[in-house]
Amino acid sequence: MLKIFFTAEYDEEALKPLYQIGEITKDGWAVGKAKMLEDEFTKKAKDADVIITSYDDVTRKVIESAPNLKLIAVTRATPVNVDVAAASERNIPVIYTPGRNSDCTAEMTIALMLSIARKIPMAYSALKSGEFTADPSYKKVTKKGLKEDMVWDMKPGSPYVVFKGKQLKGSTLGIVGYGSVGRRVGKIARAIGMQLLIYDPFCCPIDIEDIGIKKVENLEELMSQSDFVTCHLKITPETKKIINKKMINLMKPSAYFINASRGAILDEEAIIEALKNRKIAGAAFDVYASEPITSNHPYITDLDNVVITPHIAGATMAVLENHTRQFVEDIIRFTQGKTLLYQYNK
Repeated sequence: MLKIFFTAEYDEEALKPLYQIGEITKDGWAVGKAKMLEDEFTKKAKDADVIITSYDDVTRKVIESAPNLKLIAVTRATPVNVDVAAASERNIPVIYTPGRNSDCTAEMTIALMLSIARKIPMAYSALKSGEFTADPSYKKVTKKGLKEDMVWDMKPGSPYVVFKGKQLKGSTLGIVGYGSVGRRVGKIARAIGMQLLIYDPFCCPIDIEDIGIKKVENLEELMSQSDFVTCHLKITPETKKIINKKMINLMKPSAYFINASRGAILDEEAIIEALKNRKIAGAAFDVYASEPITSNHPYITDLDNVVITPHIAGATMAVLENHTRQFVEDIIRFTQGKTLLYQYNK
């Protein structure tokens, strides 16, 4: 039986096959505790054959202090919290769970897009604070000969005027990065009736172009022609601040920017300036240059044309089932000497 040190978030039903091949010691995040400090993790994982984690740092110290370690599993789309080089030096495979949250992140992207385009959070907040509401004693009277009209009112400051938004159908969505998440966003957007512009140097036009879908050869074209821009990129030296001041200045004044991927792809100061000066219509974010977002961030204190959420695009129960099934399948394959499906350090 494998000795498995387990600090990952997981789905119990999907985990059951692992009990047949390993003695599992659950700790940390797996039992509702905080992320471990390096010394604690090193001490507790020292006898493990397999480490399975979500957020704990599997450093060189952790790896070198576990002489029996044979496999590391991380429930992330990229194993950023593992010293992959240290693992590779000992020929320890590092497995991860790509695509585990692609569907829910795509859904969140569309939700952010709808929220900012239709000003849903702003309308919700107004009603909750008592704006646009009627006195409990109010009763609307329909004039004789007319049918009941459900319009609240049509004064200049009415919600119908204040919260007038942009329809997604017929709009152009620019997708920067057309991988696992980007393709799913595009599929939902096409179902809504949006036209797609794709910027991804690693995609051949013949593989992605279809009715309503066009690949552009440069980012400038996408930024200038899109009604909505959404990014789905991994962080590399080439993608850091790829959406910079120059790119933002190319956007239409009526356009919206959406980011549910990584904060580092965006020049945050440049987008704040554009939002303050109404150079673009609005933006919606689930990720930031620094997280957690600070309480005095301009998105919170200064701007009324943004929608913000606290990095929750991947926060669904389905994600737990997805990544548990992925690492359980690969660990079983490892014990059987089969090629691993999700090995990062090949």
